[in-house]
Amino acid sequence: MASTKVFSLEGKGLKLDTAEDLEAHIAELRANDVEEVKILGNTLGVGACKLLGEVLSTKKNLKVANLADIFTGRLLNEIPEALSSLLTSILNLPKLTTINLNDNAFGLNTQAPVVAFLSAHVPLQHLYLNNNGLGPHAGILVADALSELHAKKEEARKNGQEVPDLETVICGRNRLENGSMTAWAKAFSLHNKVKEVKMVQNGIRQEGISHLLSEGLSRASQLKVLDLQDNTFTLVGAKALAKVTPIWTEIQELGIGDSLLGGKGGVLLGNSLALGKNKKLELLRLQYNEITTNGLKSLAKAAKEGLPALKKIELNGNKFSEDDESILALQDLFEERKEALGGDVVVEDEWGLDELDELEEVDSDEEEEEDDEEVEAEERAEKLIKEAEEAQEEPTVQLKDKEVDELAGKLSKTEI
Repeated sequence: MASTKVFSLEGKGLKLDTAEDLEAHIAELRANDVEEVKILGNTLGVGACKLLGEVLSTKKNLKVANLADIFTGRLLNEIPEALSSLLTSILNLPKLTTINLNDNAFGLNTQAPVVAFLSAHVPLQHLYLNNNGLGPHAGILVADALSELHAKKEEARKNGQEVPDLETVICGRNRLENGSMTAWAKAFSLHNKVKEVKMVQNGIRQEGISHLLSEGLSRASQLKVLDLQDNTFTLVGAKALAKVTPIWTEIQELGIGDSLLGGKGGVLLGNSLALGKNKKLELLRLQYNEITTNGLKSLAKAAKEGLPALKKIELNGNKFSEDDESILALQDLFEERKEALGGDVVVEDEWGLDELDELEEVDSDEEEEEDDEEVEAEERAEKLIKEAEEAQEEPTVQLKDKEVDELAGKLSKTEI
């Protein structure tokens, strides 16, 4: 029997244009005091969103709203009004801690309702904003909204309200780039009790990565999961990573795969992890990073001496031999740990090394030739400021929809 606490239309592929179209599917939603709604995998027009918002606004115990992938095939001028209808309605819900807006194409032209909501929804604890086509300008607006949200959370606390910290931020595949990293670093420096951050595949280069780590995530001492895979670290980012990693004493999963750490970067990270400050780390993702034998040796030493909880390292696609003595040492170490700590039911995929079938050959003198890429901190800061300015000059389309312009005003008058 399905739980009456969860209402789901997940993956039905419904095309719901009008209120009447939606009405045929929401009898159970109207009838029950739900705590979670799953609307993902359908496409909703303005009329359907207005009705859905009206119904959801009555669900005072709603905790989770999954609104991922609900605008496929919709016109650019439909989305803001539809979104604002939904988000304005659920802003009043005091227990709504989790919002999922993944896989909706917002971009710069349709981000206004999202930004207005994020800046004002004080109960927000878990934010899923993945694959939305934001770009650096909208990325700045979203990050600034989260900074504004922090101020509102603090104000609510002073007024005696119980307010959760922002704990989860998933914002990958959004082309955030260097231009938005100053804004994101500020947001994370404020929301410094965040526990899970995933910002994969965002086109962030080494200057932006360095700033995000040094000025933002370095404050997040309770971080448990960090995934920055498929951005560009190089030695500049690797140095920043090595410096801040010991701060994350609670971290369990660290993802830096496909990020051009390089040979020296691998050594720096291994040396940092060997300090023994990350005793809860279980999973380390480092595939396709041009890590060479010296980096591998450093990581193997760290695994043995500084990472007692480590169960798995992903290392495929780097530059060493599968027969390297450090690989053999790691395999033996993980086998010993699996025997000792694995328990009665062992999930093999959670232990050991990944399949090393795409390793690259490395020239004996390649590490000697690696470019240090030394750039003065002041020069990096100037570059970030310039890129942030350029991001905010991105062209945008003027929407005729008055509801977008009025949304910020509506939200400012709404109290939780």
